[in-house]
Amino acid sequence: MSGSTPHGHDGHDAHSGGRTELVFAILSGVFLISAWLVDVFDVAPPEVSLPGYLAAYFFGGWFALLEMLDSLRQRRFQIDFLMLVAAAGAGVLGAWAEGALLLFLFSMGHALEHYAMGRARRAIEALGELTPDTAMVRRDGREQEIPVEDLVVGDVVLVRTNARIPADGFVLKGESAVNQASVTGESVPVDKEPVADPTRAAADPARLSPANRIFAGTINGLGALEIRVTKRSSDSMLARVVQMVNEAEAQRSPTQRFAERFERVFVPVILGFTGLLLFAWVVVDEPFSDSFYRAMAVIVASSPCALAIATPSAVLSAVARAGRGGVLVKGGAPLESLGMLSAMAFDKTGTLTEGKPRVTDVVPCAGVAESQLLATAAAVERLSDHPLARAVVSEAEARDLAFEAATGLESITGRGLRARIGNDVVLIGKDDLFSETGAVLPEPLAAETARLERAGRTTMIVRRGDRFLGVVGLMDTPRAAARETLSRLRAMGIQRMVMISGDNQRVADAVALEVGLDEAHGDLMPDDKVATIRRLAEHEAVAMVGDGVNDAPAMAHATVGIAMGAAGSDVALETADVALMADNLSHLPFAVGLSRATRKIIRQNLWISLGMVALLIPATLMGLDIGPAVALHEGSTLVVVLNALRLLGY
Repeated sequence: MSGSTPHGHDGHDAHSGGRTELVFAILSGVFLISAWLVDVFDVAPPEVSLPGYLAAYFFGGWFALLEMLDSLRQRRFQIDFLMLVAAAGAGVLGAWAEGALLLFLFSMGHALEHYAMGRARRAIEALGELTPDTAMVRRDGREQEIPVEDLVVGDVVLVRTNARIPADGFVLKGESAVNQASVTGESVPVDKEPVADPTRAAADPARLSPANRIFAGTINGLGALEIRVTKRSSDSMLARVVQMVNEAEAQRSPTQRFAERFERVFVPVILGFTGLLLFAWVVVDEPFSDSFYRAMAVIVASSPCALAIATPSAVLSAVARAGRGGVLVKGGAPLESLGMLSAMAFDKTGTLTEGKPRVTDVVPCAGVAESQLLATAAAVERLSDHPLARAVVSEAEARDLAFEAATGLESITGRGLRARIGNDVVLIGKDDLFSETGAVLPEPLAAETARLERAGRTTMIVRRGDRFLGVVGLMDTPRAAARETLSRLRAMGIQRMVMISGDNQRVADAVALEVGLDEAHGDLMPDDKVATIRRLAEHEAVAMVGDGVNDAPAMAHATVGIAMGAAGSDVALETADVALMADNLSHLPFAVGLSRATRKIIRQNLWISLGMVALLIPATLMGLDIGPAVALHEGSTLVVVLNALRLLGY
């Protein structure tokens, strides 16, 4: 209806204000029908029905009058102004029934529109109500229940089974599966376990594994947990998401800005045209009352109510639906842009891959068992805290191998490690580590190492004493969902998909081949990534998908910046236009699909609203009465609102 927001329509007031508006609209209808029945059945003189029509005018026009005065104070002519002029004109002509019908339908449409918008807003606000009001904390050696707002960083919170979690933090004690759908959109509960070192975890909670992290508003499973709080309730991930969704609602999309510009020009033009129609009796042989009535009918027909609500109702519904699915869209502009994409660029590490290496190949030399090679490597690597070392130890532990004790670890920078197991010196590293010591790799081992490196593996050659045991290959493995996600995006029409990575070209090519990408650029610095995005953006709408930290410059230059796994990352939330809260690539096709559905519904709404105006203006000029014009006009507004609400169920 009107492009403006009704008085008092924000937060809680919107709910109560919307109810009052609906009551006023119903009262307007009751008085209108009562007065009309008195007229039709002629049960009393016409003067008796007049107070009924006037009451219908009052209740039907009250909120429109408030909005009109607000618009005029801001020196804007809006739709409410046209409606009130038309209703006043009908009253001057003595057509009280038509004027009252106009205001009744206008107020009823307004009330239902605000109800629909309120419903979309409540879907957003419902996110904010997921955090419980109180928390059970352990302070000074005793347990006490306190309001969630009183929690401070460092508090230890006790969470019972099946209870909502009151604050962001990490697990100190207990194991459980936590339903994180409200924050990350993940459909399957995530297993949680205690951190190994609480002091280290408290110093840098952002680096914790998903298995240790906890978010406010999520639901604990069947195990009781003790959690250390890392953020106050006002700074929690859920609070940030709600705040950003509300900010997104205020950001205008290109279509919305077009509709508002159109309305600003269109309303004064219609007022001028109506002024000319008032003098039609001078040119055409008809009484002034007929010219006046026609002018009022044209005002009703030409009010672009449906146009004003066409885009905001769709954008709000889509932003609310995306938030519920673990996708944060920062406003109408990125929402529309997401549906226009023809190309996507992906960071490799942590986006297309898991972001942590694992052992993919264990190739022993002749006469050496796989278990002997891996156990020797793990015994030495257990002394190191390098990510590759952790991957080797994890693989050995997963195979239940027994380790010997290694001692005297020395790191040979950039090439490998030296340590002792018993009386033997063990060397683990790249092939150039051994060439420096004068040892020559056996031909089969050198060939296997070269093969693994060509396949994009990081290699560790293991030698114990004077004997080579073999080579271990490691790789940051592609995500399980990567290939399927990319094929779904391709099926949606995103034909050009590129990987841009700081890793060497061989590794980039190997990952690209495995996930089904036909283009990979390796050895890129952050400014090289920006240059690649700029080149792509010259010819097509391109998204940059990354982790939001080192990819921020490239995201800023893309049509749409999309952050992966943004839950817990403030930087990702700030830099991206769209944030996938879960560390889950499969949410990407959902976000693109929702955007396309939104664009489709916005286009439908624009056709309905402008089509109805184009139909009704000539029809009223040809003699269509105000009554049918009002019914068709307000009907189109309701159709537009209901069409937009379909997005809540996408």
